[in-house]
Amino acid sequence: MTLDSNSPRSAHRFKWLEPFALLLPTGFWLIAFLLIPTIFIFIQSLVPSGEAEFGLKNYQRVFEYVGGNFIYLTVVWRSLLYAIVTTLFCLFLGFPVAYWLAVIAPKRWRNILLLLFVLPLWTSSLLRSYAWITILRPTGVLNSLLNFIGLSGINVLNKAEGVIIGMVYTYLPYMVLVLYTSLERLDLRLLEAAADLGANARQTFWQVTIPQVSSGIIAGASLVSISSFSDYINPQLLGGPGSRTIASIIELQFLGAGNNRGFGSAISMVLILAVTIVIALLIKYGDRRVVSDG
Repeated sequence: MTLDSNSPRSAHRFKWLEPFALLLPTGFWLIAFLLIPTIFIFIQSLVPSGEAEFGLKNYQRVFEYVGGNFIYLTVVWRSLLYAIVTTLFCLFLGFPVAYWLAVIAPKRWRNILLLLFVLPLWTSSLLRSYAWITILRPTGVLNSLLNFIGLSGINVLNKAEGVIIGMVYTYLPYMVLVLYTSLERLDLRLLEAAADLGANARQTFWQVTIPQVSSGIIAGASLVSISSFSDYINPQLLGGPGSRTIASIIELQFLGAGNNRGFGSAISMVLILAVTIVIALLIKYGDRRVVSDG
């Protein structure tokens, strides 16, 4: 006696393949364009320049100590500092905007207002950085306006301040979008109950509002910090030689005169590892905090 291919037993035998069929397009994309390139970069990072044998010299160079200074770790620290400052500014500036859009603004205008706020994202980031050069240069729009009203001009271009301004402008819409999504689900009845129980505005904000949107704050902060940590365009165009970040160092190793792809791959792997650790910590402790607050 033979089993028909359309019998229930035969269908159950191949049912375990259905999840793999659903995951196949995304899995192929991740393997082909993320996993395999990462493996190639890792293998290349183990080959020192001018040598044929594998080794860890490229990674040792990342921690190189010359002239009383860790050359490349200083760049990593600068990139991390830019990311932290950018994230804090985006959070402080973006939270009131997202709160106003999600809670205070009329419902019939919310989608239009949100669209207007994220409209700059439709423009190339390169063009936006060049626009900031036009605004911040010594003879630019900002200094011309300050001189017109009788104030002295400021010089922030090719400095860390200019880099921070460009980064905040670039990543602020992402923070607002994430916070808006979280604040849109804010239970206003809890705010009214807190007010009825005698809580003032500050107590209500920290003890009622923040716990409800903590997941959005964590998600927005992680998105902005990871993106700004690896930003290349803003430090390259708005910063000077003392504003180099880890992304610009990687670009110099691959495309610069030195053409040291092995060392550039080692720095890239350090960047990938750092971002992976941050994501893992945010997933673990961030979700635990949301659960405990809820």
